[in-house]
Amino acid sequence: MKNIKILTVFTMLFFLSANSIFSQNSDKKGFALLELYTSEGCSSCPPADELLGKIQNEYQDKNVYVLAYHVDYWDKQGWKDIFSNASYTQRQYDYTQFLGKEPIYTPQVIINGKADYIGSQETSLRNGIKSALSKPAAVDLSLDSKQQNDKLTLNYSINGAFKNSHLLVAVVQKSAKSNVKRGENAHRILSHYQIVQRLQTIDLKAAKGSSTITLPKNFNNQDFEVVGFVQDMKSGAILGVKRA
Repeated sequence: MKNIKILTVFTMLFFLSANSIFSQNSDKKGFALLELYTSEGCSSCPPADELLGKIQNEYQDKNVYVLAYHVDYWDKQGWKDIFSNASYTQRQYDYTQFLGKEPIYTPQVIINGKADYIGSQETSLRNGIKSALSKPAAVDLSLDSKQQNDKLTLNYSINGAFKNSHLLVAVVQKSAKSNVKRGENAHRILSHYQIVQRLQTIDLKAAKGSSTITLPKNFNNQDFEVVGFVQDMKSGAILGVKRA
């Protein structure tokens, strides 16, 4: 009988300990950050833009985030994308180093900085999202923002290891339409979603801090949102993400 009692107590302690560990890990829920590289000058991009808009709408209340970067290397092919930015092209080139894959292309989607997908392939993307959500975040990121005129003061707090990491803050326009007159998408009206209008990098020196961001002229709380994420600058992995 004594052996049975000892075993019972040991079992109870084991489950209590396991439950405690689970509770600690569950504070850092899984997430999926989808970074789409796209262009109005690319004929294969509109289906990817539509798919990412669909995913954004479907997962808007969950830990799934969509950022669309309009690259500039299509701008010389007959149509200049009004949302394009050379720094977004450079960011895509940086991923070739992180992922060890070349060349760059559109439409490309990178999930959590770890794996890339063709942006129009829905089944693969959804499997990638499911896989990302199953893994806990490496850090817990908290963001608090206050707007004054065209400036946004962002206070951040990070719980977890963030050595060699940066905090990147994206100011995102939720949707827009463009009437494309030339290039591969000539005479088409294109729909865009989660367009990155600003991307600011903050060098993390402490677990808590603040930064000021200049907002686009057309910024408003209904049509825009602010998304922050911590990225390991050695591996490219996204460690945590949050909306401000």
